[in-house]
Amino acid sequence: MNTPAFVAQLRQQTLTRSHIDWMLFLASVALMLFSIAFVYSASAYFADVKFGSPEKMFLGHTLRVAASLVIIIIFSRIDYHVLQRHSKSILFFAIGCLLFVLVAGTTIKGARRWIGLGSFSFQPSELAKFALVLHLARLMAEKQSYIKDLQRAFLPMLFWIGAVAALIARQPNFSTAGVIFALGVLMLFIGNANVLHIAALFVVGLAGGWVYGISADYRMQRITDFTQQFSSMFDAENIRNVNYQLQQAILAFGNGGILGMGPGQSRQRDWFLPESYGDFIFSIIGEEYGFIGVLAIIIAFSLILWRGFITARRAPDDFGRFLAGGITITFALYAVINMGVTTGLLPTTGLPLPFISYGGTAILFSAAALGVLLNISAQSHKS
Repeated sequence: MNTPAFVAQLRQQTLTRSHIDWMLFLASVALMLFSIAFVYSASAYFADVKFGSPEKMFLGHTLRVAASLVIIIIFSRIDYHVLQRHSKSILFFAIGCLLFVLVAGTTIKGARRWIGLGSFSFQPSELAKFALVLHLARLMAEKQSYIKDLQRAFLPMLFWIGAVAALIARQPNFSTAGVIFALGVLMLFIGNANVLHIAALFVVGLAGGWVYGISADYRMQRITDFTQQFSSMFDAENIRNVNYQLQQAILAFGNGGILGMGPGQSRQRDWFLPESYGDFIFSIIGEEYGFIGVLAIIIAFSLILWRGFITARRAPDDFGRFLAGGITITFALYAVINMGVTTGLLPTTGLPLPFISYGGTAILFSAAALGVLLNISAQSHKS
């Protein structure tokens, strides 16, 4: 055994471990750990009625959080350049899963978005969004010398963005498809693509999204509900016809006030607010922990985004910079949109709150992405 080489390798590993961005790590893990209490409170009544045990969903979420912590550690130790070499294969696998969903996926609530694996359901769109970020980062790094060229750079990257967004829209999952399209556009921007090309793509995307949005009654209803909430805000007769779920979410925030009603004291979770443990868990946090609790969540996400962009700026190479930026933008988009929906600032979607909402696939893949971000931060300190 080569003792000096082994000691040098061990020293390098120790250096990597000690120089991850601890502010980023602790803020993210804190959200995950506190989510256990949030999910238990929001799901207890529903789980008791549906499964006969108020702890059913709580235990499942706790196991996923524990698995997520392990995943963070594992991916923080894997050199992110390994992922660079396999980015195309990972994206191909994700697209294959999306195609499988369209043919033989599990249908829940009228949408075919899951692959059933026994008692575990896998949502390929969660893998696809991070696989797209990974491969776009690789392409932007490789094409940086001619990144503004339409045919050699912009169109090949647009192909992958369009393919993933279109397959997800077919499930149908318009909100996720739209966010992934927006994510792709933002990545092209940070990758120094031609601004005129990006602007044209943005306009075409808006037009296409609008046409697709009004092509189905339920999507059109969401848009109508969103616009009517403002005209009906001071109309006692019409306010009852506006988005029921949003009404209950706003009531939850109102009940919470400044300090909240206290942990486990939510009123809206008991059948009044659908998806109180998932997409609308931010409202339950506001009800039980008040403005102070909501502010703490916003501060934690702001810290994650700040440290994520710091990591991107300090990354040792173009690929690391674009990958860190893409992961951070993904967290930002999902957090801002979820909070915007629950407060009535955006139309209702089905996007989870990162690191907090109940659901296995989202938190597991977010944990993997966070681990990659931490690995980039560690190598930034080494460079």
